[in-house]
Amino acid sequence: MKALILVVAFATAPAHAQFNLRDLNINKMIDTAKNVVKATTDIAEPEEINIGRDMASRLLGAAPLVSDAALQRYVNNVGRWLASQSERPDLPWHFGVLEAPEVNAFAVPGGTVFITKGLVQHMHSEAQLAGVLAHEISHVLRKHHLKAIQKGAQTSLAGEALQQAIKDPSGVAREKLISLGSELYTRGLDKSDEFEADRLGVVIAARGGYDSYGLPAVLQTLQAMNAQDSALALMFKTHPSPTDRLGALGERMQGVLDTYATQPQLPERFTAETKKLR
Repeated sequence: MKALILVVAFATAPAHAQFNLRDLNINKMIDTAKNVVKATTDIAEPEEINIGRDMASRLLGAAPLVSDAALQRYVNNVGRWLASQSERPDLPWHFGVLEAPEVNAFAVPGGTVFITKGLVQHMHSEAQLAGVLAHEISHVLRKHHLKAIQKGAQTSLAGEALQQAIKDPSGVAREKLISLGSELYTRGLDKSDEFEADRLGVVIAARGGYDSYGLPAVLQTLQAMNAQDSALALMFKTHPSPTDRLGALGERMQGVLDTYATQPQLPERFTAETKKLR
C-alpha cells in the first residue's frame, strides 16, 4: 500500500519538480505493489485445509491427544453437531482433547479444534464444553487465524513466495508460513477477533440446543482462578481478560443469553463421559 501511495505522490508532483526516473525505480515499486495484492488474495478452501493440517501437526507435536477413545468420540460428537449449525458445515471438522494440564483451547484453519485436558477438568456440563467449542468453531468460520497469517506474511514473505508456500507443502516458504501460524498460539489474535468469537459462539451453542450461558460460565470459572497459576499463563497472555469478555458479552448479547438460558446444560452426561479425567 505504501508503494501505491508513493506512485500516486510522484504522479501528482508539481511540474517544476525534477525527478530522475531511474533513481525512483518505478518498476520495482510496481512489482512490490503487485506482490502486496497477491499476498492479500483470499486463500481457497482446499489450501486453507492443508495449511490447517500442517498447523495441527505442530500442535500435536507439542502435546498428544488424551488416550481415551470414548472421550475423543464424545468431544467430536458435540463439536461436529455444533459445526453443523454453522455456515461452513462441510469442512472436515475434527475435535480433540490434548494431554496438557494448561487451561486453553485452539482452532486451526480448515476445521480442526483442540481443547486441553486442563480446561475440560474445570468444566461442569456439556453446555460449557459446547460454549468453548463453539467459540473455537467461530474462529474457523471467520478465518481469524488465516487472516492473521496472511497479514504476517505480507511483511515476512513476498507475494510470490506466499503463493509458493500455499501450493508447495514441502518448500522452505511453506515452513516459514506454518511457523508464522504457530506463533499465533503464543502471541494471540486481536481482541476484536476474540470478542467476535465469543458472540458468535454463544449463538452457535444456542442453535445447537444448549444453555447459552455455557461459555459465560467457563469465563466466570477462569475469572475466579488465581491469575498467577502457571496453567493459565498462556490463556491470559493470548486472550482478553475473562472480566472484559464477560462485560462485552453482557453488553452485546444479554438478550440472547437470557432467551436461551433455559436450554439443557447436560451436566450428568458430561460427567459420565469425562469421568476418567477426574
